[in-house]
Amino acid sequence: MALELEDDRGEILRLPRAPRRIVSLVPSDTYTLLRLGAGERLVGRTRYCVEPAELVSGIPEVGGTKDPDLDRIMQLQPDLVIANQEENTRHHIAYLRDRGARVFVTFPKRLGDGLALIGRLAKILGDMDGAGRSLVKEAYDIFKSAEASRSPELVRTFVPIWMDPLMTVNGDTFISDVLSYVGARNVFADRVRRYPLAADVGDAAPIVGAKVEGRDTRYPRVTLAEVTERAPELILLPDEPHEFSDADAAVFRGLPIPAAKTGRVHLCRGKNLMWPGLMSLLGLAQLRAIVSGACA
Repeated sequence: MALELEDDRGEILRLPRAPRRIVSLVPSDTYTLLRLGAGERLVGRTRYCVEPAELVSGIPEVGGTKDPDLDRIMQLQPDLVIANQEENTRHHIAYLRDRGARVFVTFPKRLGDGLALIGRLAKILGDMDGAGRSLVKEAYDIFKSAEASRSPELVRTFVPIWMDPLMTVNGDTFISDVLSYVGARNVFADRVRRYPLAADVGDAAPIVGAKVEGRDTRYPRVTLAEVTERAPELILLPDEPHEFSDADAAVFRGLPIPAAKTGRVHLCRGKNLMWPGLMSLLGLAQLRAIVSGACA
């Protein structure tokens, strides 16, 4: 049966039938596809597509998210390539499309967008077994419950994504939205990344107006002084993209902030915060347990 879908760039994708050969360049989408039962259809993945570990090992690698082997991808004769607007470059997506590949581009910015993506990936796959259908229902139930239980009382939370330089996320990110569903509030939600980069840490005047248009302002560099000023009650240190260590945690535990004074600096699983789709929804309970424990 022919399929027609709109991707996250507004492009209409038409498939003559459910794809039998899929290359995924998006680790979170690879995870969702495999959990939905697409193992026999995935013929290529990136080196960062590592979950579920027991299912990805037999799928050929086609490079990384930023450096895929485009010719190798075409040699695999995929019916569909799944890419991501943030993780994969525009040039690579255009190259594949120019050579006739059908490319479905994802870019979930909110937890609900990740839920919708699960539905679209399920539609792409078509027939699924009972386990796949149950997972889709479980994801919808988790989201519905999370929506119903959202509270205005949120724990002020800092989530860095890199240590040197110290970087975090603002409110226009998937991470920030996930936090709001587990009882946390991003203390840097209103902080944009300033350009030039020296302006981010107060060493230069920021450029404004047309000169900053088109630049990504969602991932600001911040200083420890700014973290102190924002007074987070909880700090979550994910294991990706930078794998925060106990030594990193010690830096934050040494700051004069509520999180340090009450022992609320925690290492956590980054995939629960950053992987849209099944991973983040199934990981909500774990994140909520950390946040609620911080409230106790």
